[in-house]
Amino acid sequence: MAFAPAVWFAAQHELIENGDEDPPTYFDDFDDDAWFKTFHLTRPCIDFIVDIVRLHIKSNKQTIKAGQSVKGMVLNTLNYYAQGVLSVAMQEKLGVHQLDYPDVICTISKVLADMTDQFISFPLSGDDRANVANKMEIFCGIPKVLGVLACAHFKIRACPYQKDSFRSFLNTLGYTSVMTQIICDCDGNIMSIEKCCVGSTPEQEVWESSTKGKEMEEGIHGKYYLIGGRGYHLSKHVLTAVSLPVKQQEICFNQAHGNIHAVMQKTICSLMRRFKCLMQLGLAQEKSLDKKAEIIKACCVLHNIAKKFSVPPSPVTGKIEPLQPGKQFQMPVGQISAEALEARQELIDANFPATPGDQILVNKNNALEYMGRE
Repeated sequence: MAFAPAVWFAAQHELIENGDEDPPTYFDDFDDDAWFKTFHLTRPCIDFIVDIVRLHIKSNKQTIKAGQSVKGMVLNTLNYYAQGVLSVAMQEKLGVHQLDYPDVICTISKVLADMTDQFISFPLSGDDRANVANKMEIFCGIPKVLGVLACAHFKIRACPYQKDSFRSFLNTLGYTSVMTQIICDCDGNIMSIEKCCVGSTPEQEVWESSTKGKEMEEGIHGKYYLIGGRGYHLSKHVLTAVSLPVKQQEICFNQAHGNIHAVMQKTICSLMRRFKCLMQLGLAQEKSLDKKAEIIKACCVLHNIAKKFSVPPSPVTGKIEPLQPGKQFQMPVGQISAEALEARQELIDANFPATPGDQILVNKNNALEYMGRE
């Protein structure tokens, strides 16, 4: 991921040379606590966001409506992200007409989403991958892991009268949502985000059709794993928990797997608490999810920027849905990759010490299996 202060210095240099500056705003005299309460971000972080958005608009020769300022547009959008509602008071204070508010949010969301490659990046070089894997191993004890893989669900409203469309949005927890595949590291930095799809889509299907999934399975990122939950099947590059652990080694492995997988839950909770708009994205239609995807990507970009600026977590308010458990991926035993099973067992044997009680557990399990065949 690009280092935020370095990008800021470059943006500042470009803007200062060209004399670009916004007029004063209503919030300029507010103290830091008021800024954080209003936007869930700190003033230096917001200044950085305003500057990179302004530079992006200038570089792409985009025009903004007469009477509007880039800073006013950004602050209006950040307030909507933070509070989850369109604020009439905010529009008036920042000089944005009520009818223009949705267009302002769409414009700034697209600008931020277009910066995904700049602020959300997967480790590409051998050294970068080795460094990430080393940190993951220190965190959970599992080697050769690059990140945690999961699908994040975001509530939407769907028309109940369009039954087929409504059912397509209905997820495993019984509410309508859109979902997007996310990969994060052990620090909660988002390293990859994929396209938006309807909430009923199986996680394995999303993975197999995703850009990162194809890259990993083709070996572009080397012999590394991603940690996957119950919605994924074990493969050369997706490491799942042992479904029926017998030995103490396998139990310890599953505990380590659960510890690192919990980082994704924490990351998504942090994302949704800072940006309450993600708790309810409004009405969605199956064939037009681009606007929802842009808001989700924009918030993920801002999440990474906030982490670079060490912005404190937002207050714990409202209910955050648990990480979607996903539909248990069922694959006939004969179709499970023997190579993947063997590789996982070798990893467990090499990194999770055996105990004297293991053989007793194995014998007991074998006896139960034998009795079941009688």
